[in-house]
Amino acid sequence: MSESAITDQEFGLFQRLIYKLAGISLSDAKKVLLVGRLQKRLRYYQLDNFSQYYRMLATGEHPEELQTMVDLLTTNETYFFREPKHFDFLREEILANRRSPSTFRVWSAASSTGEEAYTLAMLLAENLKDAPWEIVGSDISTQVLEKARRGHYPIERNEGIPPALLGKYCLKGVRSQAGTFLISPTLRSRCTFHHINLTQEITADIGRFDVIFLRNVMIYFDMETKRKVVGNLLPRLQPGGYFIIGHSETLNGISCGLTQVRPTIYQKD
Repeated sequence: MSESAITDQEFGLFQRLIYKLAGISLSDAKKVLLVGRLQKRLRYYQLDNFSQYYRMLATGEHPEELQTMVDLLTTNETYFFREPKHFDFLREEILANRRSPSTFRVWSAASSTGEEAYTLAMLLAENLKDAPWEIVGSDISTQVLEKARRGHYPIERNEGIPPALLGKYCLKGVRSQAGTFLISPTLRSRCTFHHINLTQEITADIGRFDVIFLRNVMIYFDMETKRKVVGNLLPRLQPGGYFIIGHSETLNGISCGLTQVRPTIYQKD
């Protein structure tokens, strides 16, 4: 099946559907990507065209297939210690000046397969010592959340993890698990992962946070969706807490009770 197998009208239907479900704006240039990722679902259901697949989804009778479509169309590029200046700020400015005895909580709001959440866990374990802390990760894709909960990665994914932390918090696979590594049970026990759609009202009982990481996801949203997402997340941030976005992102045009303290780093008023 090739790009020509989907008509402009059909592609428009899927553009509107994924925007409604996930707030993602698929440009016309993403037609090849959509066909490449969804054509296997047509084959699975023995459907002749994308119109039939769309009608199946639109009935609302197959919520699990809607989730599968979202999983296939969401991009999940991530790695350990990505954009390290943010982790330097967390260590040198936030954690170094922390005096509160309460549990320090961080939300990795677009956690994908878990690398960001476990990076944060390593930093908190190293810098908070015996003080209480916890990490919450969330994503719209159930598929990547399963991988995050397992904390089990191909060995080449360990690039970026400092050797001392790699040896301390990661278990190298042997025999049938050779070529992989596992995040230590101690770290995994401090991290929980939830299925959350950031574009919708957040009803999950996840509490409030000292820091929220929302990195490299808003590049897929238009301005209206960005405002909605930030508005959904901010009530979960403690006063004085920090809101961190990706280096290719900005909150320009979003008036939301945050003060910029560094490029891509904001503090709640």
